[in-house]
Amino acid sequence: MWLGAFDDVVFLAAFSQQNVARALGEYGTPVAAPMPKGAVAGRTVLDVPALHRLLRRAFQLSKALPNELLHTFDKQVAALPKTTEAERFVVQRVGQNLFRQGLLDLWEGRCAVTGLAIPALLRASHIKPWADCETDAERLDVFNGILLAPHLDAAFDRGFITVQDDGAIVVSDTLDANARAVLGLDQALRVRGLGDGHRSYLPWHRERVFNAPLAVQS
Repeated sequence: MWLGAFDDVVFLAAFSQQNVARALGEYGTPVAAPMPKGAVAGRTVLDVPALHRLLRRAFQLSKALPNELLHTFDKQVAALPKTTEAERFVVQRVGQNLFRQGLLDLWEGRCAVTGLAIPALLRASHIKPWADCETDAERLDVFNGILLAPHLDAAFDRGFITVQDDGAIVVSDTLDANARAVLGLDQALRVRGLGDGHRSYLPWHRERVFNAPLAVQS
């Protein structure tokens, strides 16, 4: 990362990780000016508080985006035994804890739908479930998850709701009007902050989880 200032009123932050720069969203203004050697993208902001917010967000993303969690996971479990079921469960818990922290960083500790900002209540919901992933890279890909409030996590996991590519939440016909009202699903809801990475997993959920027989069992 590189920092610069112009006329003491415009600050430039340049980044070497393209995925971080792309995920910064509304933080700063993208610039096409010549970048420092090794930088691939940059953002400008107009004051120091905005610069602090930009740098904080970039740091969060650098810890969470694909491959970063996998590298951390590989280091943490390298020396752990994986022979028995109990030992493999310990390894799995390490991965799930990293995945949760990655989603907390990606969504800045807020439910991606409601904005609930109490981390202890939030759930790291896999789009393609952990058990169905073919590789650890899939399991630990933050784009294979959505940070949700508990009731939305349960509804998503059981197939009562799914998410369109534009973030719109679709509710299963198996939920009657009363259930929708109680769950707050009787109004238009949307997942904020979806990226192309999420959209690569969402069809799996729509086709294999949404409205699946499991969702209507008591």
